[in-house]
Parts: sequence; structure tokens; C-alpha cells
Amino acid sequence: MADPGTTDPLLSSETPATAPASSLEEIIERCIGDFGWAQLLQASLVSLAWAFDAQQTFISVVTDADPTWHCTDHHSSCNSATDMCQLPRGSWAWDMPADASIVSDWSLECASSVIRGLPASCFFLGSLVGGLVLATLADSSSLGRKNILLLSSLLMSLAGLFTAASTNIWMYSALRFVGGFGRATVGTCALVLSTELVGKRRRGQVGILSFLFFTFGFLSLPAIAYLNRGSSWRSIYLWTCIPTIPYCVLFHFLARESPRWLFLQGHKEKFMATIKSIASHSSFTLKQFPEIVCVEHDSSNGDLFSAIKILLDKKWAIRRLSAVMVVGFGIGMVYYGMPLGVGSLGFNLYLNVTLNALSELPASLASFFLIGKINRKGSVFGFCILSGVCSIICCVLMNMPSMSTESGWIISKGASQIGAETVSFFSVCTAFNVLLIYTLELFPTCVRNSAMSMVRQAIVLGGVFSPVLVAAGRRNGVLSYGVFGVTIAFCGLFVAFLPETKGSSICDTMDEEEHKVLKTQTSGCGNC
Repeated sequence: MADPGTTDPLLSSETPATAPASSLEEIIERCIGDFGWAQLLQASLVSLAWAFDAQQTFISVVTDADPTWHCTDHHSSCNSATDMCQLPRGSWAWDMPADASIVSDWSLECASSVIRGLPASCFFLGSLVGGLVLATLADSSSLGRKNILLLSSLLMSLAGLFTAASTNIWMYSALRFVGGFGRATVGTCALVLSTELVGKRRRGQVGILSFLFFTFGFLSLPAIAYLNRGSSWRSIYLWTCIPTIPYCVLFHFLARESPRWLFLQGHKEKFMATIKSIASHSSFTLKQFPEIVCVEHDSSNGDLFSAIKILLDKKWAIRRLSAVMVVGFGIGMVYYGMPLGVGSLGFNLYLNVTLNALSELPASLASFFLIGKINRKGSVFGFCILSGVCSIICCVLMNMPSMSTESGWIISKGASQIGAETVSFFSVCTAFNVLLIYTLELFPTCVRNSAMSMVRQAIVLGGVFSPVLVAAGRRNGVLSYGVFGVTIAFCGLFVAFLPETKGSSICDTMDEEEHKVLKTQTSGCGNC
């Protein structure tokens, strides 16, 4: 961590030092500098994938929403408080065209909570399965970060295009599963690839840059839905999936592979070509690299799950991975569940989704400016507890009548609910951002993408349960917001089992990380 008193510019053009270096990180930083224009453009191009990921992750909030309806037979018992499933079909009608939502398009208004939550659950289940299958491909010697990110983005967009042609809930759910399978490694690969292109001083900020693109993608969703209001839900899939195709073409030709991954895999010529393409000074040769950074991989590296095996072979790695995955599970349940549940708060759907998307913006900005100053453990724990408390408050408000003050002002229950929900979502977004940066710093380069994938799987696993809980909690908030609050608060406690990583350099091999762990244990410094 740099001295906070320094005034180094964001875009550095310093000449590389000539003193000998002892690690791959020092070598790469001397070659490419701390953070240059080429790195900014590369990180932005890679991080843009997060915007398309956000759209497909939360698209069901608008395409699967409960449409509003009105009574057509005013001489019957029909009114806005009546359960529409208890009314004759001819006594009410949808406010919008039937194909504006899958609920009205396929007459799912009276279906069970399991059926109505099935498409969103299938998406997260597909993401879970996709992560398990593709978890370590980006760390293997065959594909790498760039190729996996390209294939995942392409599969996600093609699945979305086919989803627009669905004819029933079962076909729709199956294609959502495929879309989830495809996007499983988009966020992980984009985050790892972008942060491995820069020096350690700017790694946190570049990681947050990915989250800003995710926020942009989420924020664009209610805008696209509003512009297409009255149109078929299928048009929203087309608007969000078609732009991904030209992005994949540009990414293939313009994006660079991680130089760290290339060097560790023995692709020395590609490594030098990548270094020279983003370095301000390109007069480096492989002979100038000390032998200490050359890492020989054993024959098991070709095994798809070799990185997972390496992680499970070390007690400190198992302890870290288990703890961070439990925290991720709690964060994922709330992070994916909150936007899905805004329809039950009694506010305009587009406004609710926009408020949630806007909550991501200050969360990302706060993370961007504070990531270099805040402790990882304390911030993750604090935001988890705050999110849990606000979720429980939202649950209590759902079961309370409207309150009035002595002066006669009416305190809207709905406004209080959306306020508590917005604070809760802001808190879980910030916890989500810091947790991913934290995970990057907890594991070395050779297994970093695999560890990130496992943590993302835990986050997505929490998301699998969210749609069903939201559907079941439309009448009783305890089953949705109550469960969200208790779960994230409890899971946040597990950060106590993790070391603090603020200001520490990242390692490239398991041996380096284990040496650091042993040194920390010997010195008795728990936060070294």
C-alpha cells in the first residue's frame, strides 16, 4: 500500500526501475507502470461485460413482473383489494397488453409461488451449475481469462435471444437456465482479468470500475423497460441481447490476456507481446526477468479441477474459502432477492427498480473512493449487519398499518418500506463489492479465478432461493425480508475467520501465500 501522503498521478508514465525484483508482481509493475491509459482502456473494455451481465441477471424483474389490472364489472364485488383469483375472468382486465409480462401472457396470475419463481430460480441454478463446470477453465492452460469471458458473454446473449422466442413457461425456464449457465463466469473473469492488468495500488479502484459498469447495466434496464412499456416482454430481451454480439467481436480483437496468467502458464512470447502492447516502455526482454519468477507447473495443471484440488490441499486455503463462501451466500440471497421483491412494496415498478439500480451507484462510488482506506473485514461485517437490520425493519413495516403523527401528517408505509429497502440494498451492494475485492486479495494468481468462481457460486446459490422466497413473501414479509435480514446478519459473522488484506501485496503461487501465512503466524500479527 502506498504512503497516503504521496501524490502519484492516476495515469503514471514513470520509467521502470532497474533494481532487481523478487516477484512476478514487481516485474510486471516495473514493465507496465502503475496505471496507464492503455490499462484504463483495457480495463474498461473488459469491465463492459458486467453491464450485459447485469441486464440478464435482473431482466426478470420487469419481464416476469405482476401486471396491474382493473375491474370491468363494477356491479359485482370486484375492487382493487379483491383477490383476482377469486373473481370471474370476465370481471377484470389487464391494464397493459397481455404480452407485456409472462404472467399475463401465459395466464400465471393464479399459479403457485414455485411456478412463478421458476424462471428466475432456473437462471440462478444455471449460473450455479455453469460455475461448477466452468470454474477453473480460466485458470487452466487451455483457455485462460479472455477466452472464457468471450465464450460466456456470447452464450449468455444467444440464450437471451432464443428466450425471446419462448412459447410457454417451461421452455422459458429452460432457456433461462442456459442463459444463467452462460453468464456464470462473466463477472469472475472480467474482474480477475481487469485487475491483473494493473499494479497493486490501483487494483481496488479498477475492481470497483467493474461494479460501476454493472450498475450502468442495471440502471439501463428500467429505462429500456419504460421505453418499451406496452410492448411485448420479448422486445426487452432483444434490446439487451443484440448489443452483446458486436461487443464480443470487438472484445476478441482488442482485449488482452492477463500477463500474469500467460507467464505462469509458460506462454512467454505472448506474455512479452502483451506487456509491450500496454507498457509505455517496451524495451524489455525475457532475459531481464529473474529466474525466481519462473514458475513450473506440474502435469496436473491440465486437469480441469486441478486448481480446486490445490485449494483443498491447504488448510489455510480451506478455512479462507469456506468462510468467504458463507459470507457470499448471505450477501447473494439479499442482493438478488431485494430487486425481485420491490413489486410487493406498493410503489411504481419502474421507480422501484430505478431506485434499486441507483443504490448501486453510490455503493460503487463509495467503494471506489474508500477501498484503499477501509479495512476489508470491518467493512464487510458492518454493511452485512446494516443490510440485515434494514431488511428486518422492512419486514416489520409490511405487517403494520399506516402511521400518523400528532400534527396530522401521514407517514406512508410504502415510502418507509422503500426507504428501508433502499438502504438495505445499498448496504448489501457495498458489501458485495468489497467482498469480491477481498477475495481477490486472499488467494494467489494460480488459483485466484477458481477461488473467485467458488465464491461467486456461493453468492449465486443464495440467489437460487431468492425468487421462491420473494413469491412466498408477497403476503407475509417474514418469508422474504425477514429471512433476508436474519441470513445476511448471521453469515456476516464469518468474516472473523478471515485475515485482513488491506495494503498487502498479492501472491502468485501457493508457496508464496503459504510463506506469508507462516510468517504471519510466527510474528503473531493477525492483520499482516
